[in-house]
Amino acid sequence: MAPSAATKHDPAMVLWAAWRRAQHTSQVLCRVQQRLETRIISNTGIQVLTRGENTKQPTPVVAPEGVRQYAVAQEAEVLAVTEALKLQDALPEVAALSLAGILAKLEVIVGADRDIGDPTDFPWPHLASVLRDLKVIAGDLPPYESDRSTTRADVARHLKHATQLVEDVEMEEAAEDIRQTATSFAETSVFPKPAEKPAEFRELSRRRRSR
Repeated sequence: MAPSAATKHDPAMVLWAAWRRAQHTSQVLCRVQQRLETRIISNTGIQVLTRGENTKQPTPVVAPEGVRQYAVAQEAEVLAVTEALKLQDALPEVAALSLAGILAKLEVIVGADRDIGDPTDFPWPHLASVLRDLKVIAGDLPPYESDRSTTRADVARHLKHATQLVEDVEMEEAAEDIRQTATSFAETSVFPKPAEKPAEFRELSRRRRSR
């Protein structure tokens, strides 16, 4: 389907393009997260059998920065997926102005990556069949072509936001650790009582006051 001027300005097509962009960004971030996860898993050490003896190789220590990068990538993927979900949720409020717009709305519904229960149950196969029929009659939607600079900008945006979120969580956890340590110290600390004065000193003081 060749995009016309009306198609380009169709709100449903604009939403579909934004949804495809968010989906692509989330997939890129998912791959980044998987690479970091693999790096962490492969850096845990293995057991080796040597002449019937079970010896353990030294276990490399996973740098805290590596774990932190994984946490940031994981949070960034969540942010990208959330963005795509928000676009999906906005779909009912968007009116299609062309046949291509109707195709775009159905494309988002059928291709939504969310928990829909059994995808073989009603109405998912039925919606997919309607989409196929419309594509046969009206032609397919234009292929989505990701722009590397745009994808890098989206990835950087989500990573920046995710980094801030992770830093906030770390600061909150550090503050909670300090509070718990202070509370534990206060509860377990026993300060010695002031030493009592000898009986002779107390008696001498009493006599002096009575004079």
